[in-house]
Amino acid sequence: MRIDVLTLFVEMFESPLSYSILKRAQQQNIVKIVLSNIRDFATDSYHKVDDTPYGGGPGMVMMCQPVFDCLEHVRSQDAEPGKVVLLCPQGKPFDQQTAMELSREKRLILIAGRYEGFDERIREGLNAETVSIGDYVLSGGELPAMVVIDAVVRLLEGALGDEQSAQDESFSDGLLEYPHYTRPEDFRGTKVPPILLSGNHAKIAEWRMQQRLERTQRQRPDLWAKYLERKNVKK
Repeated sequence: MRIDVLTLFVEMFESPLSYSILKRAQQQNIVKIVLSNIRDFATDSYHKVDDTPYGGGPGMVMMCQPVFDCLEHVRSQDAEPGKVVLLCPQGKPFDQQTAMELSREKRLILIAGRYEGFDERIREGLNAETVSIGDYVLSGGELPAMVVIDAVVRLLEGALGDEQSAQDESFSDGLLEYPHYTRPEDFRGTKVPPILLSGNHAKIAEWRMQQRLERTQRQRPDLWAKYLERKNVKK
């Protein structure tokens, strides 16, 4: 997979992309991540990429021309046109299902906004999918873009090493993950559940599933309701 990121702050991505799973996935050619600075495509000597909004109001709005020119340049670098994603508070909620859908794409082009947002003609003209990582406002789309990259890359074949890890994680099937334990067996009087020490893998799997059901019902009633709805639909 190739992931392009269009941003005004390329430097923000350099450290997160240089560690752990994202670093290994790039070294193993599982993913290629390319950063492009939208400001490089401004046409004036001040490298201006924003302007005051028509109709008045606070803040500045990202201009069409630098974004369109940057995207067109980036697209020309690869035969695969790619799926364009705008990181925007008004977008659809980003969840594990969306991450799985995006992981099936051959190429993603993520556009991180700043200021008060995008000129609406960017949203309309690029025919992009808008995605939000939560119902709150951040200073820009860089952090959401990093979240999307991390969530998507770990789903790519070979990225985690153990493919079962991705299948067992929270939200993979709409349920939260079961609790984990490691050594020591007894820590300050709190012991590992005996079933995990039994060696009975069938019973352990059964216990873990029960824990997932109970934890989801208790901690995320919204997910629990969706889980029950899906089960009823399948029936």
